[in-house]
Amino acid sequence: MNKSVAIAAALLTTVTGCAGGTARTTGAASPITMTTTTPAAPHRITVTSTAYPDGGTVPRRFTCDGEDVSPPLALSGVPTGTDSLAVTVRDLDAPGAPFTHWLIWGIDAGTRRLSAGERPRGAAEGRNSFGRTGYNGPCPPRGDRPHRYVLTVYATDRRPPLSPGASPDDLRRALSGHTLATGTLTGRYGH
Repeated sequence: MNKSVAIAAALLTTVTGCAGGTARTTGAASPITMTTTTPAAPHRITVTSTAYPDGGTVPRRFTCDGEDVSPPLALSGVPTGTDSLAVTVRDLDAPGAPFTHWLIWGIDAGTRRLSAGERPRGAAEGRNSFGRTGYNGPCPPRGDRPHRYVLTVYATDRRPPLSPGASPDDLRRALSGHTLATGTLTGRYGH
């Protein structure tokens, strides 16, 4: 047995012994699966806003109680190979199911900043859960505890083949299998 095969066999014995007889790998269904490199962590986009920090309170300006414009955004970590970006805003605490406040796609892959209320040239917006096209900000029922609003940015390997006014489910289906990376910014808002 040559020296590199002996080292590999010793390493395999050590790894399987420490893992209770099974080498653990991310997503592997079969036991004792060895790889020569560690699986890469999913790529993440960093999404920030000058309007509020992650987990912070969404300012009134960006809600139904104010100007009802989308917040300013800054993006970093968009992976190479990205063809376009998409953004959704969903209320996770709405009665019944997540409630979509905004869906926009076809944003140029080189975009790193969006101003408050900006709709980038060439982008398309879908029909939100209010039944309207465009952004409608946080608007929880009066008396509810503050709701969580998750703004998600998707880096896609193609522009979703959708017409303006598409539904949140249409966009979800179009992004399935074509998302290279995501990033989120969560804000809270209540009356």
